[in-house]
Amino acid sequence: MHIPAQTVTYLILIFGLLVVPRALQRFRIPAPLTCFALGIVVAIFFKRIVGDPVQTVVATLGIAALFLLAGLEVDLVEIRRQLPRLSGYLVSRALFLTAFAWVGIHYFHMSWQAATLLSLGLLTPSTGFILDTLPHSGLDPSEQMEVSINAIAGEIMALILLFFLSQSGSMLALGTSALILLLLIVVTPFLFLFFGKYIVPYAPGSEFSLLLMVGIVCAVITQNMGIHYLIGAFIAGLIAGLLKTRMATLASDENLHAVRLFSSFFIPFYFFHEGMDVPAGALVLKSLLYGVLLAVIVMPIRLGKNWLQTRYLSRRTAKASFRVAIALEPTLIFTLVIAGVLHEAFHIPDALYGGLLVYAAVTTILPSLVLPSVSIPPEPEAQ
Repeated sequence: MHIPAQTVTYLILIFGLLVVPRALQRFRIPAPLTCFALGIVVAIFFKRIVGDPVQTVVATLGIAALFLLAGLEVDLVEIRRQLPRLSGYLVSRALFLTAFAWVGIHYFHMSWQAATLLSLGLLTPSTGFILDTLPHSGLDPSEQMEVSINAIAGEIMALILLFFLSQSGSMLALGTSALILLLLIVVTPFLFLFFGKYIVPYAPGSEFSLLLMVGIVCAVITQNMGIHYLIGAFIAGLIAGLLKTRMATLASDENLHAVRLFSSFFIPFYFFHEGMDVPAGALVLKSLLYGVLLAVIVMPIRLGKNWLQTRYLSRRTAKASFRVAIALEPTLIFTLVIAGVLHEAFHIPDALYGGLLVYAAVTTILPSLVLPSVSIPPEPEAQ
């Protein structure tokens, strides 16, 4: 029996990305970081795999599914209930984004768009990663709820800013993109309702497939607008969640679980693909120095800001506030996205691009190292 070499390569790749990262989690190494590192290694030693269109497709499925899930998990009722506290949180985020952008403009001579994007990349929590790891974080339910609400609110704010920044070079481009995005927001609910009326009754169990298809289509549309996959996928998930009252099965618990499983299968390929795209110029000692410097400067500022907000806006204890602040540290996905935009559109040096990747890795691994030592011990089982 002859098995084609390409088939063997794909099988080894799938096995490696689904098994090796999970095995290394016992050493508190987050699986996305392992997938990213594997991508770098493969790009160095197996160059013929780089640029494979199949990997691009499965990577797109992974990031689209992750942000579709993030949109589905937005609880607008809870956000409205916590709006007074969230207002203070978002105002402080805006002030910190402005301050970091000002530093980039005045001390590093960056354009205002690049400086603001860099601020987003450094300060925006990675909601998808955070929500995925929260159940195993050791935080109590109320702390998990606060972390998820803060992360989602921060991500919505960041996505809005990312849209305007990515189209800010031309008023015509901004107006055109805004119109297309508005049409996408208006048309998507009708698309879901059309499927719900004319397809779902005659194809029981098709809600998951239809939800995923719409999410991927929206993601591809926004990517081709130049504003990345994640915005379209997030909008599709958010709209699906808003239609719960009219299409209960669309955003049901079963569908959320199915999207979560789909995302967990394909998202390793996204990180692997991003790792393969890292240029050789970013794999230098200077990148490590930049990353460590960013981590040493920015992470304590973010930690202190989130601690103060949780301590005084939510009135939690000092230790609980520290747990919430640590859980909000990971910036993995948003930093990767912003680093890519800065590298491609604003031509930042390879070393700085590599430094942002190092910073993302440090922020992502921190909770897995710190939270187990400060988490609430489980209650003993009743005898």
